Amino acid sequence: MSIYPNTLKELILRFSKLPGIGKKTAERLSIYILNSSNEETVEFSNALVNLKDSISTCKICNCFTEDECHICNNENRVKDLLCIVKDPTDVFLIEKSGFKGLYHVLGGLISPFDGITPEKLNIDMLSMRLKSIREVIIGIEPSHDGDITTIYLSDIIKKEDIKVSRLARGVPVGTSLEFIDEVTLSHSINDRVEI
Repeated sequence: MSIYPNTLKELILRFSKLPGIGKKTAERLSIYILNSSNEETVEFSNALVNLKDSISTCKICNCFTEDECHICNNENRVKDLLCIVKDPTDVFLIEKSGFKGLYHVLGGLISPFDGITPEKLNIDMLSMRLKSIREVIIGIEPSHDGDITTIYLSDIIKKEDIKVSRLARGVPVGTSLEFIDEVTLSHSINDRVEI
């Protein structure tokens, strides 16, 4: 990379820090921008600045929003169904499934080894929101920290006499059993459903 001018090296370095972007892709993106017109480059730069200036989080659900939360303020949402997720980006993924309830973003997972305790997450607001909820879906990843968080949350929610469920874990559709790891297969058996 020493053959590149310093400013180009800096851009390559910045792109390579993005998730999923390796050195070659970072070089291609940087050279593409270098070869773009000044107008295109300014528009790209302005889009990045506008993103940081315009996006905030909803004071109720903690999802990303620009002006008002289009989820919390949508009258067509199922107001007594709540899905709890780790990060605002998880909302985008679950929305693609057609989910029509509300969301609550924790802002992370309980992780004792990393010093992340329940007090550092958006759990106080969750407790206040439970009064109008009939069912909570815990949409958190099946990991060590995810399981700790799920157990902690389910204990809080069950005290309010609210139905609690979590995302199913198991074998992906179209996958042969020979390619499934033991943990996934074990969860699939434990989380089996009657047919």
